[in-house]
Amino acid sequence: MSALKGKTALVTGGSRGIGRAIVERLARDGATVLFNYAARDDAAEEVVRSVEREGGSARAVKVDLTAADAGERLAAAAADHLDGLDILVNNAAVHTPPALLADTTDEDFRVAVQANLFTAFTLMRHAARHMRDGGRVINISTANTVRPSPGNAPYAATKGALEQLTLVAAQELGARGITVNTVSPGATDTDLLRSVNPEEALSTVASMTPLGRLGTPADIADVVAFLASPDARWLTAQNLRATGGLA
Repeated sequence: MSALKGKTALVTGGSRGIGRAIVERLARDGATVLFNYAARDDAAEEVVRSVEREGGSARAVKVDLTAADAGERLAAAAADHLDGLDILVNNAAVHTPPALLADTTDEDFRVAVQANLFTAFTLMRHAARHMRDGGRVINISTANTVRPSPGNAPYAATKGALEQLTLVAAQELGARGITVNTVSPGATDTDLLRSVNPEEALSTVASMTPLGRLGTPADIADVVAFLASPDARWLTAQNLRATGGLA
């Protein structure tokens, strides 16, 4: 496919899980992709190799999104390494340890706000200033904003705020043909999901889902690729709940 030939994309958190699938899919569709990762050089290098094996172009930059200047550093990297900006995907997020509100620490909440909201805001501001007309901003949220669960306040709160940023930005950028949308995955089969949930819990969620299974990273990446494509030109300020019907 070449729906995104000649386009450039910045994806946060692209070395594993949903982020990796998004990087690989956008590159497969023809985009030149820059993505960040926090720690694992080997994982990031493997994503770049995977993209190049299929004839695509991707580059990784090491930036921890919990750092106060992460958004500015990523914006600068995009300016240095991409010929303009057509697509921004705010995918990366931090899941703080599960804790009830009474037990949630200031630091856990601060980290969630920094990584999940402030960095995304900074990159959306960069897009508002520098993205080419007709561009695409796609924010990855979560089904937890409509199916809240105890112990998840920092994550759900920051993602809910990100959804509101999406709506405001869609209003502000629409005159330039820039669309701004949210994708809200449900339970998606990643190493992270399996590391914090027992198998019986995952089986229960799959049984509650009309399509009868967990999502896959590719399921989410395909929705993102659609929103990034010319076919989604008339969709903005939307929240596509890619949950298999769970939410």
